[in-house]
Amino acid sequence: MTDLPPENVQDYPRPPRLEPVPHRLVVRLGGETVAETDRAPRVLETHHPPTYYVPRADVRARLDPAAGGSVCEWKGVARYFDVTSGGVTARRAAWSYESPSARFADLAGHLAFYPGLMEACFVGDMPVLPQDGDFYGGWVTANLTGRPKGAQGTEHW
Repeated sequence: MTDLPPENVQDYPRPPRLEPVPHRLVVRLGGETVAETDRAPRVLETHHPPTYYVPRADVRARLDPAAGGSVCEWKGVARYFDVTSGGVTARRAAWSYESPSARFADLAGHLAFYPGLMEACFVGDMPVLPQDGDFYGGWVTANLTGRPKGAQGTEHW
């Protein structure tokens, strides 16, 4: 069993920090493995569950560009993708920073997945729950404490 140390989301830094993940990540959709990697970084930011980024080379699903985008004050402009695997398509279920800011340059060539739009996500063998709300894509694991943003009334902390 993966033993993740306790972490409090209020202890995460601002501005955010990028760090390597020492565990295997698995993302599933349509009964198939969409992505599997042991080469992922994660972003830690105050009041956010970690956001995990999978190298594109470790993604097995079909990705189709989706309409729209967003801007992160720290990372830059994000573009979104529909994810198709096992005959199931999850709309706007992944995003990437094709030309991230210098501080987050290592995110280029990586994708993040909304865990609530996937069949299942795992950090090691620990199942992931989605971050509350419909915008943020943090991965909530059982080792996290504190109050993450995302739920109604917390979006603009």
